[in-house]
Order: sequence, then structure tokens, then C-alpha cells
Amino acid sequence: MERVSVYIDGYNLYYGLRRIKAIDYDWQRFYWIDFVKLFDHFKLDKQVLQKVYYFTSPPLRVQKSNRQSLLLNANKLINGSRFQVIKGKFYETEYICPDCGYVNLVPEEKRTDVNISIQMISDCSQDKTDTLILVSADSDLVPPLEMIRRDYPNKKIRVFFPPKGFSNDLNNFMNRKIVSLQKHKIKFTNSIMPDVVTKDSKSYTIPPKWKIV
Repeated sequence: MERVSVYIDGYNLYYGLRRIKAIDYDWQRFYWIDFVKLFDHFKLDKQVLQKVYYFTSPPLRVQKSNRQSLLLNANKLINGSRFQVIKGKFYETEYICPDCGYVNLVPEEKRTDVNISIQMISDCSQDKTDTLILVSADSDLVPPLEMIRRDYPNKKIRVFFPPKGFSNDLNNFMNRKIVSLQKHKIKFTNSIMPDVVTKDSKSYTIPPKWKIV
């Protein structure tokens, strides 16, 4: 069987969902998604989805961090070792207005690109996967993909753009053979978790803000 691993740029996907939700509010349902189940729908015959990595950073705002934790913990509860979260970090960066001199602290996510790159290359070097699926529209991830294509030519690479996401550099690297997730709404629909996820006496409930009444 061909082993498949998925590498999700968490905030790239999340903000893609937010952008498409502004056009079609129904997409908010997919905030509460089973990521392993979602990408199981994309596997081909003789493929096995063995691992989904989710790369993100805990938000600085408590409410957002709590919602993210519920989502990720529910996925870990359902999928066990098939789902792994790899965290970066948010830093507050000072931006000074050139006109008035006002100092504004803006949160910036760091380490995600590096963490994704390291994990993909590590999985190739240790022969833990045969096909890599990158879920991102971040052109900064082209260099590690170029390295994998050069140094591990037996490994297959696929790129999925998040909803409303696009990168010319990634598109050109893949010779336009890109999967656009916004064209696969039915797969999202079939991967929504129940409002309350329960297993082994543990349970996690969808954040009220994410529910569509």
C-alpha cells in the first residue's frame, strides 16, 4: 500500500475558511471538522492515509485559544496517533505609525513554515511516507518541496489550496496540478464532527460561536 501523509498549514486553512464564509456562510460548519476523515476522502485505491499533521500556534486571545483547543483535542480523541499537532508560537511585534508615531502591537505567527519543512523532509529521509500532501497556499514552502523533489525523487508531492487560497509559485512548481479544496464542499460536509465528540469517558463540544442555528 502507498503511504500518504498530510501536512496542514493550520492558519492558512482557517483563514481560507473565514474568507469563503464571507461569501457563503454555510462554510462555517466546516470549522468543526474531522481532518483525518476529510483527507481520507481524497485517497486513491491502494493508498492508506497514515498521518495528518496540523501545524499551528495557540492564539494569544483566550477565547480563540480555547476554541482551537477544543477542535484539536476532539481530533486527537477521535483519531489517536493518526493526528498530530505541531505548534509554533505567536509573538507581538511593534508597528509604529509613520504619521503619528502610535505604537501598535500586532500578533505574528512564527515557526509554522519551518516546522512543516522539517517534518516533510524528516518523513522523507526516514522513509515514513510515499506521498506528501501539503495543504497551504504559502509560497515560502516551495524551497523544501524543491529539495524533496530533487533529493527524494521516488516521493510523490501533492498540493491542496485552502478555500480562496492561491499561490503562483506553488501553482507553477506543481505545473498547475493543484487540488482546490473549495471545489470539494461535499467532502467537507461528510467530515463534520458531531456537536459533542465522546470517547473513553472524554468529551469535547463544538464552541457555541461556531454553531449555525
